[in-house]
Amino acid sequence: MDRIEALSLLTRYYAAFNAGDWQGMLDCLDDQVIHDINQGGRQVGKAAFAQFLTHMERCYRERLDGIVLMASEDGTSGAAEFTVHGEYLATDEGLPEANGQTYVLPAGAFFTMAGGKITRVTVYYNLADWTAQVVG
Repeated sequence: MDRIEALSLLTRYYAAFNAGDWQGMLDCLDDQVIHDINQGGRQVGKAAFAQFLTHMERCYRERLDGIVLMASEDGTSGAAEFTVHGEYLATDEGLPEANGQTYVLPAGAFFTMAGGKITRVTVYYNLADWTAQVVG
């Protein structure tokens, strides 16, 4: 996998996200994908990632824009920067009560890739900023 192939993979991943195509996202992932959740734990495997997507779909409606993708020359590492436009639909455990609040949040992600698949996804955003927007 080279830089161009890595960027193509990440482009497909984010296009699937914005289309609400969870299977399309999962198709971009290695079976043993490592998912580091923002200010949370680490999950391993596509099944865990699928459960995470189901949870996110229940609690949030999000669209990403301004997506900037980067990849190493050898295609093994990548990053993305984007803006999340979201709506908080259902209360997520340990977070403020949801009542349809909207938010706009800068975020980023880091990736490891091998064999034409994403093997690690690590997402970062400012939880304090998100909380201030939904409590606000």
